[in-house]
Amino acid sequence: MNQNTNEKLNRFINLLEEIFELDKADLDFGIYRIMNIRRKEIMKFLSEDLPKKVKETLTPFAQNTGEIKERIAAIEKQGAELGIEINASPKLAEEYARYKSQLASGTDLSSLETDVYSALYKFFSRYYDEGDFISKRRYKEGVYAIPYEGDEVKLYWANADQYYIKTTENFRDYTFIDNGKKVHFRLVDATTEKNNNKESDTKKREFMLYKETPERPELKTIEEVDGELVIRFVYDTPDDRKVNWFEANLDAISDAIAKNLKEWFHLLAPAPSEKKKTRTVLEKHLSTYVAKNTFDYFIHKDLRGFLTRELDFFIKSEVIHLDDIDTTDEKRADSYLAKVRAIKRVGKIIIDFLAQIEDFQKKLWLKKKFVVDTNWCITLDRVDEKFYPEIIENEAQIAEWREMYAIHEIEGNLTTVGYSEPLTIEFLRQNKNLVLDTRHFSADFKERLIASIDNLDEQTGGLMIYSENFQAINLLTEKYNGKIKLIYIDPPYNTDASKILYKNGYEHSSWISLMESRLSASCCLLSQTGLIEVAIDDYELRYINCLLDLIYGIDNAISNIAILTNPKGRDQDFIAQAHDYTLMYARDKRYCTTNKFTLSEEELKKKFSKLKGEQAHRELPLKRTGSGKRREDRPYMFFPFIYHIESKKLSVIPEDQYSQIYQASTNTFDDAFINYLRKKYESEGYAFILPLSENGEYLRWRWGYKSCVSGCESGILFAKQLRNGSYAVYQYDFADDEQTPKSLWFGERYDASSKGTNLLEDIIPQNPFDYPKSLYTVLDNIVIGSNEKDTVLDFFAGSGTTGHAVIELNRTIDNSDRKYILVEMGEYFYTVTLPRMKKVIYSADWKSGKPQNRNTGISHIMKYISLESYEDTLSNIELDDDKHQLAMKLGDEYMIHYMFDYEAKDSMLSLDAFNAPFSYKLKIIENNETKLKTVDLCETFNYLIGLSVIRQSATAWFKAVRLIEEEWKREGLYEGAVRLERDNSGEYGFKQIEGRLPDGRRALVIWRTITSDLIQSNAALDSYFTKHRINPADREFDVIYVNGDKNLENLRLDDENWKVQRIEPVFREKMFEEAE
Repeated sequence: MNQNTNEKLNRFINLLEEIFELDKADLDFGIYRIMNIRRKEIMKFLSEDLPKKVKETLTPFAQNTGEIKERIAAIEKQGAELGIEINASPKLAEEYARYKSQLASGTDLSSLETDVYSALYKFFSRYYDEGDFISKRRYKEGVYAIPYEGDEVKLYWANADQYYIKTTENFRDYTFIDNGKKVHFRLVDATTEKNNNKESDTKKREFMLYKETPERPELKTIEEVDGELVIRFVYDTPDDRKVNWFEANLDAISDAIAKNLKEWFHLLAPAPSEKKKTRTVLEKHLSTYVAKNTFDYFIHKDLRGFLTRELDFFIKSEVIHLDDIDTTDEKRADSYLAKVRAIKRVGKIIIDFLAQIEDFQKKLWLKKKFVVDTNWCITLDRVDEKFYPEIIENEAQIAEWREMYAIHEIEGNLTTVGYSEPLTIEFLRQNKNLVLDTRHFSADFKERLIASIDNLDEQTGGLMIYSENFQAINLLTEKYNGKIKLIYIDPPYNTDASKILYKNGYEHSSWISLMESRLSASCCLLSQTGLIEVAIDDYELRYINCLLDLIYGIDNAISNIAILTNPKGRDQDFIAQAHDYTLMYARDKRYCTTNKFTLSEEELKKKFSKLKGEQAHRELPLKRTGSGKRREDRPYMFFPFIYHIESKKLSVIPEDQYSQIYQASTNTFDDAFINYLRKKYESEGYAFILPLSENGEYLRWRWGYKSCVSGCESGILFAKQLRNGSYAVYQYDFADDEQTPKSLWFGERYDASSKGTNLLEDIIPQNPFDYPKSLYTVLDNIVIGSNEKDTVLDFFAGSGTTGHAVIELNRTIDNSDRKYILVEMGEYFYTVTLPRMKKVIYSADWKSGKPQNRNTGISHIMKYISLESYEDTLSNIELDDDKHQLAMKLGDEYMIHYMFDYEAKDSMLSLDAFNAPFSYKLKIIENNETKLKTVDLCETFNYLIGLSVIRQSATAWFKAVRLIEEEWKREGLYEGAVRLERDNSGEYGFKQIEGRLPDGRRALVIWRTITSDLIQSNAALDSYFTKHRINPADREFDVIYVNGDKNLENLRLDDENWKVQRIEPVFREKMFEEAE
């Protein structure tokens, strides 16, 4: 291999290291950690095995010209030393001629290798961009092609084939290893994109070192914990915009290490780059950390298909040239085709390897995520009083009530009990709107409380999910498919104040990818009559409109409502933006239903200012104005009214006269006949009334002939004398308290400042939201799109305005019992969104964070859950070394196609751990710390199978007592049967959940612990099933799910048809059904 070839190979290998993330060997999180587990084997394959495959392909068609050139030079040197011409020696001349001929006719192997590596480098580098493959289909150099199937209009964007996965989770924890020691960069109290309004560049957020505060003494800016270095940051708006915060951070950390942490001095060792020779190890990782949170990440939906198609096109358009094939030199043509084969062969191997890794990440992304935590917020009127003694002993709950509801300010009188310490049961009885949060109580209390509530899901009015929204939608699909009446979302507008993180040059395409995957995934949740409403402003309006057309169909577009949300206008160039939009689309317009607005008493008075008897009304001219007003537009709606002035009676001319006015056969009006009628009726004391414009042009009426006849008879139509002495026909429009919504909304009701910002500030003082939506903007959108018993979904919940609006509707409208589902991933979920919901449940009116009226609360149950994140999923992946050593004997095929999925399979879902389902643990990131945490396997399974829960038991623990022969024979059982006795220290735990599946089947789910004694474990299951369930007599189930091997079928009676399914295979199938 010559020097040029070696340089091209090394350049190509370096690119592959970057593409395969192998240049980040010191990073210890996410996909980097997983890749680093097998880094040694992958590097060997890329740097040694791939070049061998190139050489194997080229060798039969090329020769090493370097050796030939060396032999020619040796012959020339020998002739010179002998002092003779080469031709003078027949032997030398023959050998010399042979080598010259070989050199002229052959193809240099090194040259071919150089061409191959250059082509492969060119191909892969053009699509790879900072961690992602961008789907820019090349037509030729500098020209791109998009897939087009003959659509009338085509929407396409650079990342159309990719999932947008960038989330705030990337801020959490950055870990690397240097000199054998771990370093963590952790974020504290990260602010996130929080509203949808224009924000100046001066409010751009920056990474800054965390400043220690007396309020949180446990958090240090830089500290050593258990031999590991922890450095904490905040991501917020700086006070001083002139500071270079990257340099400031670097200098401060470097100084701290040099002065106080000298054992970490190796972080200041040189790690030079091409751009900066003085770079240190610390600077390298600090810049990577900032970049990691500055660029988004994508996962390709079909990387193998995309790159394979592009490689074929690349070879045809940029490698193969007809002149090189159309030659009489067969050997030269063969060697040329060998080069093409080498490019395709090696390119295909790399594509397959990359696709394995990308598909592995896609599988983890699409996998339905575990429910980590489940908690409930329940007003006390829904809590059985038997729990009250435990509640008044719970200081954490009482402290929250003091802080949230100011209950310590409640004073007693002759009829009511005031606040006291300790709190009294009577106080709870008299304050039923207090919201209990189960997170303040033990797991046992929570389970017993929930077990006491029948028809659990039916009684639950709200569901809040702390999760990335794509993952939440994915988990909700089985249960809520076709059951949501309205989706209302207020996504980030991608303006400065709500800019999503994006790759340079892909701002809009990143946003479209974010929205497309969420909108597409949620579409199936809508019912046949359902609709979606999307709040947006001008910045991304054109794209979201096209995207909704693409997903829902342009025929299902209903309206684009313009809303005056900021009457003062935003401070920006050219035009002060004062309005937002709501785009409205139906799932299927043929079946979609919407509602009218109900007018307030004040609005009724304004619209209907007159009275006729007791009925409010307004008087509307019957004459048509506006478009289509001429009589030629609707000929049959032109005719005279006659008004008898003395008797004050209004009527229409007889039908035989009416029929002579317009001649359809000639499309003409008989004006002579009209003049005749005028003279006739005026001579008889009638006013002759025709629809005329001010300049005397004939117009038409708004009603047809028969409707006018009925209107005169009923008195709805009447004649009114005008100032000029003529008469006109008017209609009494009696008050109707409903009004069809218009496409333009304005008024204080929709002002985001007074009804959004100020309203939220009164509920949650000093919250981070600048311009949340007006409560009434959202409320009116919900009124249009949902009915009293419907469910509303918002997967960009923000501060919780949608949930608040649903609560307000249920509070103020009779029979309204709407439900809400809110999804939010921002850290403010626990500081704003959830507290806001707790507060508005308790009271309708707030000021400075305190309730103004304690009698306006509602009765409510709300569940809130948190889900495993994609980062959590990556953190829990382990590669099985035993499987690896065994499978590596299969050779390259295994490494290229199967390694990651096969070796990580058991860590994605540990079915063995289902033997102890109440202690299934995962590594979960909480408060920027990775902790081993027990997840809620039972709740996860409920969502996986779409179970609507009717009731569920608390986990009960038993010890098993083996029955003696006399006992088991007397009870008609079997040898080895057991009797279960309640024992909180027992080894057998059971929990059961009853509900209905989406297809209507009634299901029973039994979770149990399984010991190493499988026979006794199954005997314990038999005993529980027959004697210890919630209702042992109720066996009317269609399907029973149970974990572990079982023999429940033996207990089925002859007249019963229920089937038993093991939980484990169903769990795996449902969890990965979208991913495989």
